[in-house]
Amino acid sequence: MTPYDQNATAWNRLCESGSVFAKVASDEECRTPLQTLDSRGWLPVSVAGLDVLCLAAGGGWQSILYAVAGARVTVVDLSASMLRQDLDEARKRGVHVRAIEASMDRLDQLEAESFDIVHQPVSTCYVPDICAVYAEVARVLRSGGVYISQHKQPTSLQIVGRDAADRYVVGTRYYRSGPLPLTTDRSYREEGTQEFLHRWEDLVGGLCRSGFVVEDLREPYRGDESAEPGHYKHRGLFTPPYVRLKARRLARTGTSRPVLWTP
Repeated sequence: MTPYDQNATAWNRLCESGSVFAKVASDEECRTPLQTLDSRGWLPVSVAGLDVLCLAAGGGWQSILYAVAGARVTVVDLSASMLRQDLDEARKRGVHVRAIEASMDRLDQLEAESFDIVHQPVSTCYVPDICAVYAEVARVLRSGGVYISQHKQPTSLQIVGRDAADRYVVGTRYYRSGPLPLTTDRSYREEGTQEFLHRWEDLVGGLCRSGFVVEDLREPYRGDESAEPGHYKHRGLFTPPYVRLKARRLARTGTSRPVLWTP
């Protein structure tokens, strides 16, 4: 079974079992969709009429919020079950969402320069080559378009367990290829999936080499001082699990297309 098949199967199962990562947008969230999507001020004041790609973002949350806010939305995901939730929720809320079942590094069904915003939650850990994802995002984004993405930090994926003093052990090599091995520490790892570690030189450097300029970088805080050792929020005190990036597609050579908005 390929990593793509394994991860599609795993996410179908996670969705059907009611995973926290497969929760649809609530009525309250839909009342203020852009604030729900963007607490950092990375999005424009309005997305009405903009073309938005929700990349590897099935499940009925992100796509619905953008659609309610007036965007023309396409959602791509490897999981058919997750995409069904997007379509079901779109019908319930009277909005339109185009759903495409595909891997985030293989966007052949999408035309070049067809989106103003690409918004991607944590998902690049499921593909072996993050630069292939960046190349596809660069291809489908218009000049000046924004790419908002979240990724698993490599150090978090290197942790394999705890020692007798409740210290978290880095036991997976940083310079490696192929899927990550199974570990006793499953914090920030989704059951049944096959994941890959991407080094910083590709996470950020690869983004720049693909035609983007990084405008902001944040490390979401997931720690809790009251959490017990072994709990994922205790581990979050020592190693940040995620990184969020805001990047803008540089103008292509020979084009004078203006930036769609400025922060």
